[in-house]
Amino acid sequence: MDEIHRIDTVKQYNDSLGVDTLHPLVSVVDFDNMPTYLYVKRNMGIYAIFLKYIQCGDLRYGNQPYDYADGTLVFISPGQVYGIDRQGSIIKPQGKALVFHPDLIANTALGRKIKDYHFFSYEVNEALHLSKKERAIINDCFDKIAYETDQQLDQHSQTLLVSNIELFLNYCMRFYDRQFSTRTQANQDILSRFEQVLLAYYKSEQPQILGIPSVRYCADQLHLSANYFGDLIKKETGRTALDHIQSTMINEAKIMLCDHRKQISEVAQQLGFTYQQHFTRLFKQKTGLTPQAYRNAH
Repeated sequence: MDEIHRIDTVKQYNDSLGVDTLHPLVSVVDFDNMPTYLYVKRNMGIYAIFLKYIQCGDLRYGNQPYDYADGTLVFISPGQVYGIDRQGSIIKPQGKALVFHPDLIANTALGRKIKDYHFFSYEVNEALHLSKKERAIINDCFDKIAYETDQQLDQHSQTLLVSNIELFLNYCMRFYDRQFSTRTQANQDILSRFEQVLLAYYKSEQPQILGIPSVRYCADQLHLSANYFGDLIKKETGRTALDHIQSTMINEAKIMLCDHRKQISEVAQQLGFTYQQHFTRLFKQKTGLTPQAYRNAH
């Protein structure tokens, strides 16, 4: 079994690659200028973004394999394990990496909204694939950050570094939006499967066992990360995944309420609610009627 190395600082990461540390909290690594070496798995305590131009072995991230494609960006957040299965071979990497410590963005606007960049928690099969023009922009961002790390530290250093990293991430957000929009057919397939997951759920006894299905449950059934799944649904439909789940549940509730033999408390329980009042509150919020008023009208 491959040994996993813990990386808690930018210097530790650079030392593991044999490159100089120009700034204690951020580094840009150009793999094209590095000699061959043997990769190991790393448990990252820092943020990392990898740009790969060519297939570069079998990367494992979150214990799943992923073959890099041309112009692919992969995002890793603190706490993730990544690395390449060695298989006894020496690798000559190509591409670039941006790594930065959470302390760099602490008490900054970027630090307060870093969790809004959901792609740091996407799975590797949800990586960002760049066009030629997009790759040029990303490389320009790498160059600007690298330029700042090579300057003498002054009162402007952190502001410029954080601003350029935020610019980098905002471009990635735009390019992910483009990727979502250009995968309409695949996205429609996911939407269809999402509906099937919900319908199957409510035709089973799972609501009484597990309660109302969560976004994470649905994402797991579709083999997607919860954040990627939620972003895809929102961009494709304009509604959140939770809205879709609740709409399906309300439709099922309407069907059940038309069966006057069932008590409203029984309907609530069969839909996965622990308390009838929670069901009543959500039903009225979505329909404008209480369950009893809906039943009386039908």
